[in-house]
Amino acid sequence: MQRIKMIVEYDGSAYHGFQRQINAHTIQAEIEQSIYNLNGERVSITAAGRTDAGVHALGQVIAFNTGSSIPPERWAMALNTKLPDDIRILASQAVTADFHPRYSALKKKYSYLIYRQKQGAVFYRRYALVNTEVLALEEMQRACSILEGTHDFRAFCASGSPVTNWRRTISSCVLLQQGIFMRLDIEADGFLYNMIRIIMGTLLEIGRQKMSADNLHSILASRDRAKAGPTLAPQGLYLHSVDYPSY
Repeated sequence: MQRIKMIVEYDGSAYHGFQRQINAHTIQAEIEQSIYNLNGERVSITAAGRTDAGVHALGQVIAFNTGSSIPPERWAMALNTKLPDDIRILASQAVTADFHPRYSALKKKYSYLIYRQKQGAVFYRRYALVNTEVLALEEMQRACSILEGTHDFRAFCASGSPVTNWRRTISSCVLLQQGIFMRLDIEADGFLYNMIRIIMGTLLEIGRQKMSADNLHSILASRDRAKAGPTLAPQGLYLHSVDYPSY
């Protein structure tokens, strides 16, 4: 028995999120079925992040145990022959038995993409939030710097989360305007349920000048979800990459 780690890229548009669900089309179920179609083996995969419906991934990390004789580095090529075109395995390797995609992670990086013009929106509507409003970019960027560091992010966590510790450390929070796109890149030791979509929703409220960047101090201190901005749509969110110790 060996443990295989894979880096996975997927378009989440057609799926009800990553995690397997009864009577729902999910990324996990698709990969597990493709492994079965490849070698007849039933496996249960674990992932670094259970992305929601419509969320995409450039570098999701999964792992599973297998008794297959397929060489670890050949798994990517072999499995891609069975997967649909909107899921690709970018790399595969053997890891130690104690490796866990979520609990072994040091940092995760997500990006949120906003498309900034009306023309062409029909093509990007599944891959970015379309927003053409005039926004105060510098104030939004100042707000990003306030979010960096260790805070209690309870105000940026959607209801229904089972967590009891809302403290997270954001090591980098950067908002860029690049041509027709605005992109938030955010890296942390972990994220709460819908945390990035709420942060981006709050940044948009700041960009609309409905609140100031300085309001983030009181929002964080309040630990009140109602004080922060709205939860944005999922299609602009990407799991970019996950960092681990050297194995």
